[in-house]
Amino acid sequence: MAAPFDILWILTTQWRAQACGYAGDPNARTPRLDALAARSIDFTEAVTPHPFGPFARAALLTGVPSPENGIRGYFDPLPEGARTIAHALGAHGHSTAFFGKWHLARRDPSAALVGEAHARMVVPPEERGGFGFWEGFESGYLLNDPWLHGTRIEVPVRVEGYQASVLCERASDWIRSAHDRPWFCVVSLEAPHPPYDAPAPGAVLRDPREIILPENVPLGGDAEVRARRELAGYYAHIEATDRAVGTLIAAAPPSAVVVFTSVHGDMHGAHGLFRKGWPYEESVRVPLLVRLPSGDAAKGGIRTRQAVSIADLPKWTSAWAGIADSQTGACATRRLPPDVQSISMPSVVPLPFQCDRPWRGWRTPDRKLILNEDGTPWLFFDLGSDPLEMRNLVSDRARAGELRDLLQFLETSGAQG
Repeated sequence: MAAPFDILWILTTQWRAQACGYAGDPNARTPRLDALAARSIDFTEAVTPHPFGPFARAALLTGVPSPENGIRGYFDPLPEGARTIAHALGAHGHSTAFFGKWHLARRDPSAALVGEAHARMVVPPEERGGFGFWEGFESGYLLNDPWLHGTRIEVPVRVEGYQASVLCERASDWIRSAHDRPWFCVVSLEAPHPPYDAPAPGAVLRDPREIILPENVPLGGDAEVRARRELAGYYAHIEATDRAVGTLIAAAPPSAVVVFTSVHGDMHGAHGLFRKGWPYEESVRVPLLVRLPSGDAAKGGIRTRQAVSIADLPKWTSAWAGIADSQTGACATRRLPPDVQSISMPSVVPLPFQCDRPWRGWRTPDRKLILNEDGTPWLFFDLGSDPLEMRNLVSDRARAGELRDLLQFLETSGAQG
């Protein structure tokens, strides 16, 4: 593959891997992403390193896991000295731009998470991760009429429209503008994050009774009622965001690398649980499509079960940009075998419905092992035969030897250090 290439990252929030038409979800209407998947490498086993926004975003930009990257708690900002992939590419000649949700600034823990308080706060230029052009907002979860500020907007202004559409259109304009050197653009969308009852323009709100639930959502109780209600709005936002993303994909020339992914998923009633931070598949497995430039040896339409993490993206992006790994300074040293990915939650996020404990674990395409903070096994799943994680094998005597061998292997490989 010739280098360097133009590179586009499309990041979403709370979009789990299962919730795509091309992945077989009968509820998901994603024709633009389905078309992208037909021209891309679909990493069906991709995971987030940490199933919670700031932790995952810091790892995604730096290639270094949390808390080593400086994010141990939900309100921790990305350290000013943190080196990101934008620093690396900018230093080697790429124009760099960021649009949308940042979620790595110094926030007020006492301010309301949903609303204008965090949406209108200004992220100082020195805290924008080294991007040459920056236009977005800290957070706020305003899926409509977002507040934007940045390189060309000193004071936050409200822009009318569906947030994903606004950001994709503005980023498309930047991509289409004249560039005298290769470019790297990150477009970070909040959708399909809650509030799920926010309007999703152009999408038909589903009847909750018609939502098809997986077998790991318990039926007949409050969890089912809530799951159906939330998923009706969730899939509407997926449909609206798919439409917005389609305009962005169309703006990227065939010679560009296009990446689509999400920072984490959402439980949506699986195992009776909601939101994220949990180590289950609905929370940790995310979509990851990579469209390589036309004419490249990998022509797309490929589905692979290769074990990957979105924290691998800085390393991949450096290669696409023609930068040697030793020059980026943004990628952590990997000690695990290539078919094993590390996942963890460094701390408890004190918000409703989130995971109730810190944990660390490892996932392959066929196995998942999760340990409590004290190192005792919490969850052990055979994903090959039990993809919905209905049977925890930690106490299964028939699997005791396999569990013991796996723990020993991880210890000798340095993975538990």
